[in-house]
Amino acid sequence: MNSRAPNAALSTGLLLAAAGSIAFSGKAIIVKLAYRHGVDAVTLLMLRMLFALPLFVCMAWWAGRGKPGLSRKEFAGIVGLGFTGYYLSSFLDFWGLEYVSASFERLILYLNPTFVLLLGWIFYQRRITRRQALAMAVSYAGVVLVFGHELSLSGSNALLGTALVMSSALTYAFYMTYSGQLVQRLGSMRLAGWATSVACVLCMGQFALVRPLSLEAVAPEVLWLSLLNATACTALPVLLVMMAMERIGPALTAQTGMIGPMSTITMGVLLLDEPFTAWIVAGTVLVVSGVFWVTRPVRV
Repeated sequence: MNSRAPNAALSTGLLLAAAGSIAFSGKAIIVKLAYRHGVDAVTLLMLRMLFALPLFVCMAWWAGRGKPGLSRKEFAGIVGLGFTGYYLSSFLDFWGLEYVSASFERLILYLNPTFVLLLGWIFYQRRITRRQALAMAVSYAGVVLVFGHELSLSGSNALLGTALVMSSALTYAFYMTYSGQLVQRLGSMRLAGWATSVACVLCMGQFALVRPLSLEAVAPEVLWLSLLNATACTALPVLLVMMAMERIGPALTAQTGMIGPMSTITMGVLLLDEPFTAWIVAGTVLVVSGVFWVTRPVRV
């Protein structure tokens, strides 16, 4: 038996997962750079989704080749998940980035597995072990630590931004919690393709209602940044993570994602001149460590 094949699959999967995590992390950096050109969250999100829509439609079509069409129940589920998990979550995230640093935003979003665990306990009475509860407390303590630093820099705006990004993480946790049955029937790539396509249409509709005449004032730099965001930080990482999961499984892929917050902090310091202090380092270590232990399989 050739042992090189499993080793090659593991190495390739880890590289794909790491690349996907870093690419996802670049989203917040691009959003913060675009905000320097006077654009708002509604317009910026619309441009990102406008450029990403063809990619997501192609993804859904590719994943659905040779499979039955969507039933009314499946279509309704896709619309609901697209609204909460991608449209509402993305809008709250972009809005929150107007008030908090990119590195702090990434730390909050990294708490998503803990929110999924809490929702499972609230709605399905799923047991939370003592180890998981302790790990969650550690990760939340890390966020509180970094929040204190944000509060000293941004004042009351940090509170608003934190609430918005936390709401974004919670709405995406709802998507993760309730998407299980649809994932089993449609597959993760097909569901993600259609749900994000629904979100794209909703974002464009929101822009048409709220900012119908503001597109002419958008700087060319914002258009290029939005195109980069839609391709390199939205569609590409989805594919990279899916390919990684096929090779190394969801658990190891999720654990490799811990590189995300660190890459965001690094890019924030280098590209946005965000501060890098001992408080941020300590908070990041606590958050990443806590989430790592939360996502480890429970031994029975």
